[in-house]
Amino acid sequence: MSKRTQSIRSMFSAQPDDSSSIDKASLPRVTSGAVKSLKETFSGVERDYQELREKFAGGSVAIEIDADLVDPSPFADRFSEQDAPSFQALKQSLAEHGQEIPILVRDHPTSPGRFQSAYGHRRVRALRELGRPVKAYLRPLLDEDLVLAQGIENSTREDLSFIERAIFALRLEEAGFQRAVVQSALSIDRAEASKLIAVGKSVPLDIVDAIGRAPKVGRGRWQILADLLQGEEALSRVRKVLGSERLKQKTTDDRFVALLAAANQRHGKSVAPSDVMVARDEAGNDIAVLRQSAKHCQIQIDRSRNSAFAEFLMQKLPDLYEAYTNERSEHE
Repeated sequence: MSKRTQSIRSMFSAQPDDSSSIDKASLPRVTSGAVKSLKETFSGVERDYQELREKFAGGSVAIEIDADLVDPSPFADRFSEQDAPSFQALKQSLAEHGQEIPILVRDHPTSPGRFQSAYGHRRVRALRELGRPVKAYLRPLLDEDLVLAQGIENSTREDLSFIERAIFALRLEEAGFQRAVVQSALSIDRAEASKLIAVGKSVPLDIVDAIGRAPKVGRGRWQILADLLQGEEALSRVRKVLGSERLKQKTTDDRFVALLAAANQRHGKSVAPSDVMVARDEAGNDIAVLRQSAKHCQIQIDRSRNSAFAEFLMQKLPDLYEAYTNERSEHE
């Protein structure tokens, strides 16, 4: 029997002490029906309270949290805010209409009393600046649950740029997640995950940070830049441009164009991006790099990894060339 039930029963069934000066006859008679009705009311309140507790525990009811207590996910999928007009528009919308869609958070695994958000980082920042609490669903999420929730949210909006996706995939892999988790978080297949991670590894992070989101730049041009930066001279030229005020004043897409031009430049002349081609295997590893100049086409193969393949390719070149000439003559 619960303490509350005991209290209810004692309230209506306990007899006054013999030494009491209260006249028993003067006390109103409480019928058993009234007691039963009151007990049922208390039981209903307890059931409602328990249901509400279960909803809060399951994260199906939004709660309000101090925005200063919400930290971003440790596996960042977006770059720091660089589009000031877009953020100001979000902030104004929240100020005028309030927060309509709650974010998703979990209890911070190492800082009691704080939270980590799976998504909604920009809303948290905007509400923090407005001095307003954040509406959030609080759920018990493991790290894998957290990154999958991020992926589901991003897949519905589809506004992550290529390089944001590449760096997010790389961070997940470096954090020890299985490749299958990376694929699920980004809704991609294994080959695409390999290409994203390969680009993320090939472009130094300081250069990525200097460029930013570059939403108009797709995989092709990022791969070209990644290939060019494998050369020390190109890397040195790009780093010389990084600190310039002129570069900082450009938009994120224009910063990419400027650094790609710096990487392409040789002996004062610009080399077209199409003059560099890279062949990769299914896992995204480089097989060979083709570099073209005015007079020569040069295929480079990493000897430490693929020296046997280079010999194999040389043996097959006569057959490949014959197949090429036959195909060309058929088309002509």
